[in-house]
Amino acid sequence: MLMFLNLGGPEILLIAVLVLLFFGGKKIPQLMNGLGKGVRSFKEGVEGKTTVGGEDEEDEKSKKDGK
Repeated sequence: MLMFLNLGGPEILLIAVLVLLFFGGKKIPQLMNGLGKGVRSFKEGVEGKTTVGGEDEEDEKSKKDGK
């Protein structure tokens, strides 16, 4: 990924400093937490573990079998 963007150490450091200045030190953990949740949700969606409603496929199948 970094090779694709052609980013080196100084560029990454500059981006980190700009993010720190723009958002402040207190907001960065919240931003990273939200980013982690978004990535986790995306991975689950790609793997097909959850449906659009948020229910697992196994729960959905058990509901259908129970009716």
